[in-house]
Amino acid sequence: MLDDPGTYAFALLAALCIGLSKAGFSGISMVSVVILAEIYGPKVSVGLALPLLIAADLMAYPAFIKHGSWKPVWRLLGPALVGLALGWWVLGKIDNLMMRRVIGACVLLMVTMQILKNVRPIAFTRLAESRGFGLGAGVLGGFATMLANAAGPVVQLYLLARKVPKMELIGIGARFFLLINLIKVPMNARLALINETSLWENARLLPGVVVGIFGGRWLIKHVPQAAFEWMIVGFSGIAAVRLLFW
Repeated sequence: MLDDPGTYAFALLAALCIGLSKAGFSGISMVSVVILAEIYGPKVSVGLALPLLIAADLMAYPAFIKHGSWKPVWRLLGPALVGLALGWWVLGKIDNLMMRRVIGACVLLMVTMQILKNVRPIAFTRLAESRGFGLGAGVLGGFATMLANAAGPVVQLYLLARKVPKMELIGIGARFFLLINLIKVPMNARLALINETSLWENARLLPGVVVGIFGGRWLIKHVPQAAFEWMIVGFSGIAAVRLLFW
C-alpha cells in the first residue's frame, strides 16, 4: 500500500492515463505501464493494472456498443490466446530485473510501430495487409498484453490497415480488450499477481480511472490528438529505454 502522498499522486496519474486511453488517447496507456512498473515493481504492476483496465473497459464498452461487431474479435482471439499462454509461461519464469526489460522492450516495440505508421504509412500498410500480419498481430498482442498490458497499438494498427472506420475501430477494440482482460484474470491470480492487497490498491486508484474516462471525452475535443500522441510517443520511447538500460 502507498503511504507517501507524492507517490500515491503519481500512481493516480497512471490510473488517469488508463482512463484517458479508453476515451480515445490510446497511446497514453504506455505511460501508465511505465509509471506502475516504477512504483510497484515490474511483475506486481502487471497484476495490479489489470482490474483497473477491466473497470475502464466496462465503462467504455457501453459507450461504443453501437459501433463495430464481435466478428473481428473472434478472428484475433485464437492467435491472441496463443500469445497469452506464451506470455503467462514467461511471466512465471522471469525475475523482476528481466521483467523490467521485457516491459521496456514491449513499450519500445509499440512506440516503433506508432512511428512507422506515421512516418512510413505506405510501407506499414503493405506490411499490415500481408497475409501473415493478422496472425502475428494476434500472437504479439496476446503476448504483450499478458506481460505488459501494452497491446493496444498493435491491435489498432491491424484494424487500421483493414480500413476499419474510426468509431468501429474503437468499438471493436473495446470488445477485444474487455474479453482478453477478463481471460487474463485467472492467469494473473494463479501467479499471485492479483490478491487481496492489490485489490485494495485498485480501490484507491479507481477514481483516477473514472476521471480519466470522463475527462478524456472533454479533452479529446479541445486538444489536437496528433500533437498529443507524438508527445506520448516521445515520452514512452524515453521511458522504455530507461526500463531497458537503467
